[in-house]
Amino acid sequence: MSVKRRTRQILEELADYAEYLNDEQLAALSDAILNAHHIFTAGAGRTGVMVRGFTNRLMHLGFSVSMVGEITSPHSSEGDLLIIGSGSGETGSLKALAEKTVDRGVKLALVTMDGQSSIARMSDITVVLPGVSPKTKHAENRITSIQPMGSAFEQMCLLTFDGLVLELMERTAQDSGTMFARHADFE
Repeated sequence: MSVKRRTRQILEELADYAEYLNDEQLAALSDAILNAHHIFTAGAGRTGVMVRGFTNRLMHLGFSVSMVGEITSPHSSEGDLLIIGSGSGETGSLKALAEKTVDRGVKLALVTMDGQSSIARMSDITVVLPGVSPKTKHAENRITSIQPMGSAFEQMCLLTFDGLVLELMERTAQDSGTMFARHADFE
């Protein structure tokens, strides 16, 4: 089988998985982003890469946003939002961060495969995406994938985050031109 055919199989799989997206969960996340004083983001591994891309787009939209752990990340305060991406919802460092978030009175949102995970139980908003991983204990969407490990979830993160960006563009009356004005010019 060719790489081209395998890529088409992945795209077909992801199109099917989009049916599992929950509009109410995503609307709650969109509202929280719009109402946040400052947005923090966090994720580990490949999911963290997807979260980093979303953080970049939120900056392009003009939001006050930073990735946890970056040296320029500010002090948190009430009215802030932390968005965590974690397929299992059980990653140790992210669980510790979620606990600290709750203690500080910062709103917590989780994008995950497991809506019953430790981090989900602490979260104000949980967005459940389909995916397959041996680390997930309570996956709500019983799916299979031709892809290894958490690839399907990570790809769904990227696509869902881009869908959120389009929603936020509409709600803030922005387009690629207004966003590009915030694109890095020192590269």
